[in-house]
Amino acid sequence: MSFLISNANAQAAGSGSMSDPLFTLLLLLLFAVVFYFLLIRPQSKRQKEHKRMVDGLTKGDEVLTVGGIAGRVTDFGYNFVLVEIAEGTQVKVRRAAVDAVLPKGSLKDL
Repeated sequence: MSFLISNANAQAAGSGSMSDPLFTLLLLLLFAVVFYFLLIRPQSKRQKEHKRMVDGLTKGDEVLTVGGIAGRVTDFGYNFVLVEIAEGTQVKVRRAAVDAVLPKGSLKDL
């Protein structure tokens, strides 16, 4: 019956660089460095900029919230900011919800 099916012989162990543990470790290290520079570092930079912007808010600043509400800051709390969105209409929003500080006079153009 061996004339219909060829015999399977085991191959000799190769000395390929893919099985080298040092190569595998270096490859994982390279992936970690790329992951850090492409994802983690830019995100932490954005978070620092946003925290600095929120800490620098003052009364009278014109802000835009994450929800799209534009208004003028009228009062501060520990975690909240009171934003006047129309004459006599004030909304309390979280400080973290402030997305951007608009240039002075932007609300008049809206």
